[in-house]
Amino acid sequence: MASTPFSTILRKSHNFTTATFLLTRTYCSSTTVTNQKNPFSRISPLGDPSISIVPVLDNWLREGNAVNDQQLQRIIKILRNKKRFNHALQVSEWMSSKGLFPISPSARAVQLDLVGRVRGLDNVESYFQSLSDRDKTEKLHGALLNCYVRERLVDKSLSQMQKMKDMGFVSVLSYNNIMCLYTQTQQLEKVPSVLAMMREDGVSPDIFSYRICINSYGARSDLVNMEKLLEEVERESHIDTDFITYSVVANFYIKAGMKEKALICLRKCEDKAKHNAIAYNHLIAHYANLGNKNVMMRLWKLQKDNCKKQFNREYITMLGCLVKLGDLDQAEKILDEWELSGNTYDFRVPNIVLIGYSNRGLIEKAETMLRSMVEKGKTPTPNSWAIIASGYVAKKNMEKAIQCMKEAVGVKAENKNWRPKANVISSILSWAASNRDIEEVEDFVSSLKTVISMNRDMYLSLIKVYVRCGKEVNEILESMKADNVELDEEIEEILNSRSQ
Repeated sequence: MASTPFSTILRKSHNFTTATFLLTRTYCSSTTVTNQKNPFSRISPLGDPSISIVPVLDNWLREGNAVNDQQLQRIIKILRNKKRFNHALQVSEWMSSKGLFPISPSARAVQLDLVGRVRGLDNVESYFQSLSDRDKTEKLHGALLNCYVRERLVDKSLSQMQKMKDMGFVSVLSYNNIMCLYTQTQQLEKVPSVLAMMREDGVSPDIFSYRICINSYGARSDLVNMEKLLEEVERESHIDTDFITYSVVANFYIKAGMKEKALICLRKCEDKAKHNAIAYNHLIAHYANLGNKNVMMRLWKLQKDNCKKQFNREYITMLGCLVKLGDLDQAEKILDEWELSGNTYDFRVPNIVLIGYSNRGLIEKAETMLRSMVEKGKTPTPNSWAIIASGYVAKKNMEKAIQCMKEAVGVKAENKNWRPKANVISSILSWAASNRDIEEVEDFVSSLKTVISMNRDMYLSLIKVYVRCGKEVNEILESMKADNVELDEEIEEILNSRSQ
């Protein structure tokens, strides 16, 4: 069985080449507002995007509570940071509909961006066209460009950029957006020309501009020009070369096997880390790629000493790196430390250790660990049990595999987006059809239907067990037809075996 990549989890925090990462700022988002004098205290618990928060806002006013523009804009910002775009748009549009405050150019630009994220590009363009020329400010044009870039629409993005240049609306952010566009559409060779155009147009690049261009060189293995540009940035007295830029460069050196140059960048990155937990996460991940556990542990201690708190994000990074290096004993110690940390009990943290044990064939130990968490009153996500089920499939222990997959389906409410891996389900169903009775196979298939649609493998298992037990399959075949699942050669062969 192909190993379950804990690196998938890490990539969400440490994708060193995406445009999103390249534009990452080094400050933290605003502290969440939770006091009872703020409507956010009522909005925050409503995480389901299908729930309207308009009645909450209306009731807030009806109760005689005050609201102000700054307060609501802050709520919108928090919701955007939490990717609750639908709710953020509802607050923005509620503000507009009530006419309580004048809509600033920045607020209108944010609203257009939210329309794009929630309702799509057609609605963005309709929104833009519905506004008066006076309202089509530089910020709004920039927001429209950002929507085009996000959708990777090259022609529309370039056309919008030209319009903005003609109107004198371009800024460093506009050029950065175009460089991100070329990065996202794999046209990396065009990025340096945009940086050159900025200079020709009298727009001074910022650290994000340089970082995007540095990345474009590194991604094309042009490490000579990458290094030259980094040296240029370092000479710019008005630009602070941040830890992210050094992290990007170090990553490319590591990939190229240029360890000494990577270490120079990592030392510079560490000098910039100071009290930034994310910087230490980057460093720990890089040293894991270099196979240097001692430095990882030193940085882990520094992070603990220099940062206010190590969140689950930090534990996920460290555990993933230890698992990558095969040090499961140390990973268990860090996991024990996490359990005592007081952090939210997020099963993505222990899942990394479960994956580590599973990938090394120690699936029994992984199951023991998971069951001990259950005994402590914790409810795992289905992902946790699915890791164990997958490990037992790899060891051909199908009785345990089906048992753990049933456990996974049983806690599906803990992660409504969870879907079992098709290859694991296929293996379990194939075994069950040959080794379990009709009732158990039917029950298992019925439980799977609560998380995935009926498919060919589920029907195949039912047909197999029905034929094996001498039961008619006409109803199954009719159901297959209704679900547009075609009879294939294997199913035809099983059906034909009935008459032999």
